Amino acid sequence: QVQVLESGGGLVQSGDSLRLSCTASGTDFSRSTVGWYRQAPGKEREWVGSILNDGRANHPTSVKGRFTLSRNNALKTVNLQMNSLKIEDTGVYYCNFKTGAYSYWGQGTQVTVST
Repeated sequence: QVQVLESGGGLVQSGDSLRLSCTASGTDFSRSTVGWYRQAPGKEREWVGSILNDGRANHPTSVKGRFTLSRNNALKTVNLQMNSLKIEDTGVYYCNFKTGAYSYWGQGTQVTVST
């Protein structure tokens, strides 16, 4: 059974940094593409970045230059480093693992950015 677990969320102030982590068990981590998404209250889920199994990452314009993805295949962990956080970054952040035709989601971790 595949389990995906996010951690590292919390309450921070505008301009602060936060690092989220995602781990997965029961899946071939090294072959997986890992994506991070977020969902603010009343809004649709939004993509904030993906990292391929070879370490190449991409982010949307809204977070590029502030958010950075990294992965450690030995530890089966993907980290999302978020700097210069803004109020609009508030939301539940979800991790998604894709391996072949399969896709697995975690339960999410709350990030709240205040003034």
